[in-house]
Amino acid sequence: MTRPSYPAARRADVADVLHGTTVPDPYRWLEEPASAEVADWLAAQAKLFGEAELTGRDRFRGRVAELLKSGSIGVPAWRGARRFFMRRTPEQEHAVLYVVDADGAERALLDPMALDPSGLTTLDTWQPDKEGRLLAYQISVGGDEESKLYVMDVGSGEIVEGPIDRCRYSPVAWLPGGERFYYVRRLAPELVPQDEEQYHRRVYLHTVGASPDDDVLIFGEGLEKTNYYGVSVSRDGSWLTISASRGTAPRNDLWLADLRGGDIAAPELVTVQEGVDAQTGLHFGRDGRLYVFTDRDAPRARVCVTTPDQPGYESWRDLLPEDPEAVLSDYAILDDLDEPVILAGWTRHAISEITIHRLETGERVGSVPTPGIGTIGGISERPEGGHEAWFGYTDNTTPPTIQRFDARTGETTLWAASPGTVDVPPVKTEHLVYPSADGTEVHLLVISPVDRDGPRPTILNGYGGFGISMTPGYSASVLSWVEAGGVYAIAQLRGGGEQGEEWHRDGMLANKQNTFRDFEAAAEFLIAQGVTTPQMLGISGGSNGGLLVGAALTRRPDLFAAVVCSAPLLDMIRYEKFGLGATWNVEYGSADDPEEFGWLWAYSPYHHVKEGVDYPATLFTVFASDTRVHPLHAWKTAAALQHATSGERPILLRNEAEAGHGARAVSKSVELAADQLAFFATHLGLKA
Repeated sequence: MTRPSYPAARRADVADVLHGTTVPDPYRWLEEPASAEVADWLAAQAKLFGEAELTGRDRFRGRVAELLKSGSIGVPAWRGARRFFMRRTPEQEHAVLYVVDADGAERALLDPMALDPSGLTTLDTWQPDKEGRLLAYQISVGGDEESKLYVMDVGSGEIVEGPIDRCRYSPVAWLPGGERFYYVRRLAPELVPQDEEQYHRRVYLHTVGASPDDDVLIFGEGLEKTNYYGVSVSRDGSWLTISASRGTAPRNDLWLADLRGGDIAAPELVTVQEGVDAQTGLHFGRDGRLYVFTDRDAPRARVCVTTPDQPGYESWRDLLPEDPEAVLSDYAILDDLDEPVILAGWTRHAISEITIHRLETGERVGSVPTPGIGTIGGISERPEGGHEAWFGYTDNTTPPTIQRFDARTGETTLWAASPGTVDVPPVKTEHLVYPSADGTEVHLLVISPVDRDGPRPTILNGYGGFGISMTPGYSASVLSWVEAGGVYAIAQLRGGGEQGEEWHRDGMLANKQNTFRDFEAAAEFLIAQGVTTPQMLGISGGSNGGLLVGAALTRRPDLFAAVVCSAPLLDMIRYEKFGLGATWNVEYGSADDPEEFGWLWAYSPYHHVKEGVDYPATLFTVFASDTRVHPLHAWKTAAALQHATSGERPILLRNEAEAGHGARAVSKSVELAADQLAFFATHLGLKA
């Protein structure tokens, strides 16, 4: 292997002094993507990546594409006599929204490829009105996630509203009749300070067909600029709920208003919780009770009951108490029975299960049969009530399916499968437990070939942030890697949600380095168990997981042979200044605060690159339209590593245009996966 000739990147004498600490930033000029110097540097990086010889790229491209021909299927949503659901067939680039009418006829309602044959338009979210006559939906282009909202007449397919811009991450809460809805929209750019256009959301009441300029401001004036708002209206239109959370904080303030006989344009909000360090949501039951889903005094979550006229904490009564091991994730009420029940969805060490309880008392009376050891998503019921529930199911070898549970018979049956037929390779999955540096037990999923022993080229993946759980699921990339003879391991690190909110908080803010220690301990465990060796071990992660592998790369370069770091956060001193960074200081801390600066300075990967170290082969994959995590994090760190590394293993940058942080066309996913897997195969010694 010969050391690559890296593109020239000047090192500027730029530094800040923060809280008495000098913070060098030699590549700050890479924060200006519009400059000619940056454009030239990116073009040279693209040439370098294009010339890289990657083992098995064509094979991985073909196999990932083949395994993605499984397609996908989504959990149905009923409104009136209509049913709405998403499905992607083997030949489709994007999933399509379908509707089934009262006569059973199915038709495509929204096809992103019909809207834009280039494949760059994505359907971000959708919400039918309560009668199923109108559909609010949001689309964005090129990966920027800047959603525009439209309203469609479901019967005719005619667009009756839109576009309404500045609706990124907006919920839509329809009032009965379909004439009006509450939603969330950002203020116009000219009304906010420069560089704050991504923030300053408000809750509005909108009348279909009227100008959004005439929308009625309902909530949000004078509150925190980074607040996200949730809004919902009960099925019968009697109750409005508004929640507010500062950025991605694991807590929210919550209010409700009685809309019966009141002014829907000026609802009188009653506080449910405010200034409380907990997350809480409300559901107005068909039986008149108020159901409270909360992690208040219950890090693994519980469901309480009260009445809408007494929504405060002091009136809550446990219906589904906190479980000592499992995390409560979802619930559904089935009441067309002699004795109504509530279904409770749980994850136990990230493996899903559903239990059945008496609705009146919460007493457990059974469990819902599930297809296997995997992940359940989105338990769905009919809004008007019934005896049936639907839920999604997937595992490491099962493409998404929809299962139907009948509470009258106690049976679960396959209701809809992903439409494609694929030859899924045989693999074995092990659920292991290992000790972290401080003795904390951490769980690890290991997927490997059924007939091969170690040590094998291995990819270790993790996330460990924002309370997000790493659960089993069908992955064409994982299956392609394992089929080729590799091992794929997924660590359930502190910072995630696998063990509840306490587990999340043990890996955020001042505790963030627990996440990195857990990840490094997973690598050491895999090596000690003979699964792999440091020369055959690669690590991968994206977004917050990109921060994870960036920290591991700079903390323990001796432990890994290859790294794929995707859409990462890496400059943790300046991250708040770009993308949606200011909404994440509740997860990481802020460099403006002296104590929190100390947390960030202790691990910020960009600032911990050291000259003269033989760094692992590293591939940064970033996306030019990413409005969450700016590519500059990877650009600056790639330049720093190319300058600093003493070895011959390459530091490469894959910079993709017209793609963003989230959803993308299947063909784009295939190309990205092929490049990443081929990079790992090349540098871990996998003979694909």
